[in-house]
Amino acid sequence: MTTTDIKTNTTLSASIKSKEKILFDGTVRTISSVNERGPFDVLPLHANFITLILNYVILDKGLSTERRFDIEKGVLYVLSNKVDVYVGI
Repeated sequence: MTTTDIKTNTTLSASIKSKEKILFDGTVRTISSVNERGPFDVLPLHANFITLILNYVILDKGLSTERRFDIEKGVLYVLSNKVDVYVGI
C-alpha cells in the first residue's frame, strides 16, 4: 500500500455549496448530519448514497479541525469517496 492509498482510505473529498457560494471544499475524515431517520456519519470508503439532510453538517466531528455548518435543509450525495452537500435547496 502506498502513501497515496493510505491518504485516500483515511479521508474524504468534501464540498459544501449554497446557491451563492462554496462554503467548503477540501478533505475531511468524517462528515456528520441528520436525515429523517436521525443522525448519521459518513466515513472514508462509505457506500454510495444520496439523502435529504436537516439542521447541520459537521466536518471532522470531535477532532481539532471540527467545523459546523448550521443549515435548514439540503442534499448530501456520496459517490466514490467524495461527498457533495448542497444547502438551501
